[in-house]
Amino acid sequence: MHDLDLTGRHALVCGASSGIGRAAAVALAEQGAAVTALARRADALEELVGELFEHRLTARALVADLEDHDGLRAAVQQLVAEHGPVHVLVNNTGGPPGGPLLEAQLGEFEQAFRRHVLAAHLLVQELLPGMREAHYGRILNVISTSVREPIPNLGVSNTIRGAMASWAKSLSKELPPGVTINSILPGFVDTGRLASLAEGRAKREGTTADAVREAWLGMVPEGRLGRPEELGGVIAFLASPAGAYVRGVCLPVDGGRLNSI
Repeated sequence: MHDLDLTGRHALVCGASSGIGRAAAVALAEQGAAVTALARRADALEELVGELFEHRLTARALVADLEDHDGLRAAVQQLVAEHGPVHVLVNNTGGPPGGPLLEAQLGEFEQAFRRHVLAAHLLVQELLPGMREAHYGRILNVISTSVREPIPNLGVSNTIRGAMASWAKSLSKELPPGVTINSILPGFVDTGRLASLAEGRAKREGTTADAVREAWLGMVPEGRLGRPEELGGVIAFLASPAGAYVRGVCLPVDGGRLNSI
């Protein structure tokens, strides 16, 4: 039987206040990990931690901004000093606003690159020594299916998600044995982010968010949106001992929407 037990492991989940990040924090805690939930919204984090405590699961909140690299580094260093090394890192944060690539300003690329690629790189550099010493590390990046097939009107997001995937694949060749990195590519998942994208597209196209949603569903063989907890389950598997030989992959979790092999 595959070993999914994460008892004794410490997981740091970024963007844990809502959506896929929150679901990942819950799934990892349910497998026995001590979870540190990181986000900017203290109230949402405290609500999550409270819910996990009610189920006798171990969790704590860490308020930090992925764009404030000095503050992020200090917060993570203090976390490790007080609570020990992190064995599972989930890099997850909201994507850039939608819109055509030609209309994007340079600052939009810079902000997104800082929040996604640079923050993830900083976290890996800070946390890798503890993973190396424990001979156990799992770095998981929540990206997008746009890594395989760019999504119309998400020009900046497509660009940055591709950079994240390339960064992760490159890093997979350099990490020591026992420390893996993989990327999860969510499709249409029922989150606040997806609702916001639907509203933005509806406004640009002069239609309704419901119509946009129905068009999306027409592309998905499963015929429905994904649920955040389904993504959480995949993340928990890859974080577990059972996922030890999966390394450097981009795994779509999209209900079969992608056309690429």
